[in-house]
Amino acid sequence: MTDFDPEWELATRAIRVGHARSQEGEHSEPIHMTSSFVYRSAAEAAARFSGEEPGNIYARFTNPTVRTFEQRLAAMEGGECCVATASGMSAILATCMGLLAQGDHLVSSRSIFGSTVVLFDKYLSRFGIQTDYVDLADLAAWEAAIRPQTKMLFVETPSNPLTALGDIQALADLAHAHDCLLVVDNCFCTPALQRPLELGADVVVHSATKYIDGQGRALGGAVVGDRQRVGEEVFGVLRTAGPSMSPFNAWLFLKGLETLELRMQAHSANAQSLAEWLAQHPAVERVHYPGLASHPQFELAQRQQKAPGGILAFEVKGGREAAWQVIDATRMLSITANLGDTKTTITHPASTTHGRLSEEQRQAAGVGQGLIRVAVGLEAIDDIRGDLARGLDAL
Repeated sequence: MTDFDPEWELATRAIRVGHARSQEGEHSEPIHMTSSFVYRSAAEAAARFSGEEPGNIYARFTNPTVRTFEQRLAAMEGGECCVATASGMSAILATCMGLLAQGDHLVSSRSIFGSTVVLFDKYLSRFGIQTDYVDLADLAAWEAAIRPQTKMLFVETPSNPLTALGDIQALADLAHAHDCLLVVDNCFCTPALQRPLELGADVVVHSATKYIDGQGRALGGAVVGDRQRVGEEVFGVLRTAGPSMSPFNAWLFLKGLETLELRMQAHSANAQSLAEWLAQHPAVERVHYPGLASHPQFELAQRQQKAPGGILAFEVKGGREAAWQVIDATRMLSITANLGDTKTTITHPASTTHGRLSEEQRQAAGVGQGLIRVAVGLEAIDDIRGDLARGLDAL
């Protein structure tokens, strides 16, 4: 990693780490749009390919713009190494392919992104990796699910879409007591609000597509951890299989990191205000948001996160018909399953993000037909409330 002052705070790391200026003296990070690199001699090429000499080899796994993003995100998360990938799902896949083997067992929280469930159940199982699911907050259930073959605990906190929280430090202690790794999906919080490695996690995964970009422009993912597991094992998957981040996307994510802390605080402030309003609305049965005192892990959120985040979910009376009515009545909010954008988005998880799961799986995850998820953006909060009121008041 490029040298940086370890005393720098997060906002400074997000702007300054990783950029080694070229002979042109550019102030903003350049975009290195090239598929290959030229060597000064055959001997230098041989040394690069053998690993005897560091440096660029081929843009599938070495690119200066991507490397700047990796170094910067690693510094923000407090990790030794970062591997950037083509998407958040490819980050999870590369982590599992790099750190698990045939016959290994994985324990995951039940309340995770629907595509992650499909990855674990449909695809990892083909290679002899079995997964069991437990309640995110039930430490006894986590411990009971661990077998001698268990090598990894996987947790998404806060969860999608119910914003349930897992106690990262307690889960890390449990994992290490059983010689397992703890992998945390930090997509909803980002290092601006939560730093799992400092709480004992071994690996952090991201969908950079979400808050790291912040404007819904590009796909990308990242894995952060130590030099051996991430820097060698996960990187080896990227180098060979090639789920690579494009240099242009890496440059967009670098720009996103520069404003990440400011944006996450603003998202959280808007979401807190909206959650409090929804909790008082007569058409709403329940609001799921870590910033409300009614949230089951409210105290944990206060300890583990710097702010509650920008995602909330709420349940309306009347099931899917009522939920769709609320969504369809909006005029400003974007009906899309993506999140982490400056624009507020709204979706019906049971038929979108969790639509590929069975009804039994959805019920086990607490994703009912009356549930609506809102990723609260940076518009004026009065306008967000007013748009949701169109449908809620009609109920």
